[in-house]
Amino acid sequence: MDINFNKNEDHNKLLVSELRKRLAKVKLGGGQKRIEKHHSKGKMTARERIDYLLDTKSPSIEIAAFAGDGMYEEHGGAPSGGVVVKIGYIKGKQCIVVANDATVKAGAWFPITAKKNLRAQEISIENRLPIIYLVDSAGVYLPMQDEIFPDKEHFGRIFRNNAVMSSMGITQIAAVMGSCVAGGAYLPIMSDEALIVDKTGSIFLAGSYLVKAAIGESIDNESLGGATTHCEISGVTDYKAKDDKNALDTIKGIVAKIGDHDKAGFNREKPEQPQLNPEDIYGLLPKSRADQYDMLEIITRLVDNGDFTEYKKGYGKTILTGYARIDGWAVGIVANQRKLVKTKKGEMQFGGVIYSDSADKATRFIANCNQKKIPLVFLQDVTGFMVGSKSEHGGIIKDGAKMVNAVSNSVVPKFTVVIGNSYGAGNYAMCGKAYDPRLIVAWPSAELAVMSGNSAAKVLLQIETASLKKKGETITPEVEKELYNKIKARYDNQISPYYAASRIWTDAVIDPLDTRKWISMGIEAANHAPVEKPFNLGVIQV
Repeated sequence: MDINFNKNEDHNKLLVSELRKRLAKVKLGGGQKRIEKHHSKGKMTARERIDYLLDTKSPSIEIAAFAGDGMYEEHGGAPSGGVVVKIGYIKGKQCIVVANDATVKAGAWFPITAKKNLRAQEISIENRLPIIYLVDSAGVYLPMQDEIFPDKEHFGRIFRNNAVMSSMGITQIAAVMGSCVAGGAYLPIMSDEALIVDKTGSIFLAGSYLVKAAIGESIDNESLGGATTHCEISGVTDYKAKDDKNALDTIKGIVAKIGDHDKAGFNREKPEQPQLNPEDIYGLLPKSRADQYDMLEIITRLVDNGDFTEYKKGYGKTILTGYARIDGWAVGIVANQRKLVKTKKGEMQFGGVIYSDSADKATRFIANCNQKKIPLVFLQDVTGFMVGSKSEHGGIIKDGAKMVNAVSNSVVPKFTVVIGNSYGAGNYAMCGKAYDPRLIVAWPSAELAVMSGNSAAKVLLQIETASLKKKGETITPEVEKELYNKIKARYDNQISPYYAASRIWTDAVIDPLDTRKWISMGIEAANHAPVEKPFNLGVIQV
């Protein structure tokens, strides 16, 4: 191994170490003291509940662990958005579990909490996955109610989705394991079956204090909406549990009896490990996002036995397309080639840039995968489409539009891994969040933005200095440098994979070595939902 490999390896392993530290902090939720207070009430934490519910030693993936990261600091923060979401297995059946974290503001809903819950429901709907809600929430976080209550993608959308999911035959089970108040009370009751934990669970539209204020009635919360009330008087809930574990055991028993699902029929053979060591990825991926490297080296360490059947190998070389298997599942891979390549005409093309021939090739390949019912995997490290007169005269906009069209209309499930750069329209063409990937994850090396930090800082610096000069201020080289560094630091924070993950532009920041697990579990989930419409590109300019 050369010195660059070792430097890259050290750098990327440090990034993964930082990822693990951030995850460890997030998993503490509201902090150790609040966890201990939670335990003193005889309650398990959200993560403990999920871990108990999911099959022991089975794989699982966490959706949006970094939701809310660095947001709402003036309100004390909202680690993981105050809700934990995992895809895993209950009695061998793949399910998605949503658990309110009552150690974070008593499980109150921030704007990002609603967005994360809606994302969980979206995954359930797209993949027809059973969904389990573990409810322990004080309801809407009132200081921010204007950002969570009335709009289309706000709090109320969750209950609308409950109804739609029920009509689709998607199993929904809710366990009330703490507070469940006001509008939030509709979620468990709009589920197929509802459980409530005795003495700790409660459901009501208005608590005892509000009832007293509104109608003058004096009543305690347990009598108003506790387990005995709802299991023996109102009939609102279906099962009364003596404690958290009893409720979770009941859920396990219900899930174990769910019938098998229809299959989409995606092809799978016996899984094989990559032929080359996946840990080499740490040394192959450059420390600098501007440096070139061979994406094929990454692919061969992600796919079964290193087998990659490349489609149109000699054409449109800045995008790699081909067939492979990941954990046994057949996939079509669309990846940005990051090394400088030479065309048959002797012209050099920059790695990471999408040219007309690359876009044309990708469009055809995406269409082929749709015809063959093969899930698509996009490996992003893209700076955008090629610019300049030669590209414009050659129809780069038209060819780029064809690729975007193919991605948009694709009916097979799509999965996106942001390895490095994800800039501008390249993000769109390579199946960014706006193009409905079933799952989208980023490596710690990822950067998501309109353009690179250097380019953006230079553009913004020109605007800033022009504005200052108009005001008659003198811009010395020292002042200009200070301005540039200030602008770049702000922009660099915004292109961080954690900034994207906190806003759920991606589902997770992951260790590159976990990529195969995410794609495999994602395709298994997608296999629950048969493809219901034919692939149709619509009107395109050929």
